[in-house]
Amino acid sequence: MSALGLTGVLGGCGAGDGSSDVTLRLVAADYGTSAANSSRKYWAELVEQYEADHPGVQIDVSVYSWNDVDRKVKEMVDAGDPPDMAQIGAYADYAADDLLYQAGDLLSIPVQADFVSQLAEAGQVNGVQYGMPFASSTRVLFYNKELFADAGITPPKTWDELAAGARALKAEGVKYPYALPLGPEEAQAETMQWLLAGKGGYTDSVGTYSIDSPENVRTFTWLKDELVGKGLTGPVAPGKLNRADAFEAFAAGDVGMLNGHPSLMAMAEKKGVEYGMVPTPGVDGESRATLGVADWMMAFKKHGHRDEIGDFLDFVYGEEQVLGFSRDYNLLPVTTSASRTMATAEQDKHLKPFLDELVTAEHYPVGNTSWAAVNAAVKKQIGKAVTPNGDPQAVLTGLQAAATRAEGAQ
Repeated sequence: MSALGLTGVLGGCGAGDGSSDVTLRLVAADYGTSAANSSRKYWAELVEQYEADHPGVQIDVSVYSWNDVDRKVKEMVDAGDPPDMAQIGAYADYAADDLLYQAGDLLSIPVQADFVSQLAEAGQVNGVQYGMPFASSTRVLFYNKELFADAGITPPKTWDELAAGARALKAEGVKYPYALPLGPEEAQAETMQWLLAGKGGYTDSVGTYSIDSPENVRTFTWLKDELVGKGLTGPVAPGKLNRADAFEAFAAGDVGMLNGHPSLMAMAEKKGVEYGMVPTPGVDGESRATLGVADWMMAFKKHGHRDEIGDFLDFVYGEEQVLGFSRDYNLLPVTTSASRTMATAEQDKHLKPFLDELVTAEHYPVGNTSWAAVNAAVKKQIGKAVTPNGDPQAVLTGLQAAATRAEGAQ
């Protein structure tokens, strides 16, 4: 998950000059799209509330856009001066370098136990949790109700039904019957969504990379032959189509169907597009799993303050705070207690299709320090698998070799 946002610092909210016994520095990502909904506002209110009850602790929060935040934290770490806490996209490299506190050394038992189990597991390295999930999302298939009605089709449950629907949409002149964003912005997400739907994935059941498995090769061969090769994915080559552009095209009424996350709802509603959402179609029925994405909170050991960090994070992960953040940014709660509340709250019914998918969601292998290199390789290469002269087997075999090299380098 990423959002363009503003860069800013919240300095000393609620504390006077020199009045704090301990100052904790937090670097956080901005989920907003403008000053009006910047994450700066969320953190300012939360910090003000916390500091009012903890006069001996000051929280300084620096908020950066997703374009910058991971790099900013790396620069601080490389300079030997990491923040006390960072809320960013990945944690495994820092855990592997023994820079992070274990979650169990920070959080109270009830708070750590409240994390959604799949997310808690995704935050582990060698069975120990270092990454604390902060925001999560899943994917479903969005479809344009008006275009579907004009084409006389219903939402698909299988790949064959999806292809048949795309053919009908093309016959009606729809620009993108199925939008397939395999461009470098977020190709790893669309790829994993399709691999899961084809009963495969990036890794096997024991966590070993299996990118060129027979299931994965079958999936991309089908995409190349049945969708891309038959002109059902629109005028832009999938390898050059980014997610943001695909979302904009859907909001403009030019896309029949595509995989999407909750932010697409607001975009479509703003442009007056009537949409529906269904579970991702699979090779022979609804996909056994959907893609789950999470962003992470971590705490660095460098400056100590373990008790103060733990107490602040216990507050951050309270049900009220988790629900507030999730509702502000149309994301899914990372705790079981907040998820239960959201599942029954009328104000959250628009997120229920995504919440229902969280139970079976599978995540990127973020606990593996080689994932960053594999992720980059997928973004660069996967679009070639579905070009007219592309060879899915060769491309996936090349990615598997890249994954093996990345593993060997760890």
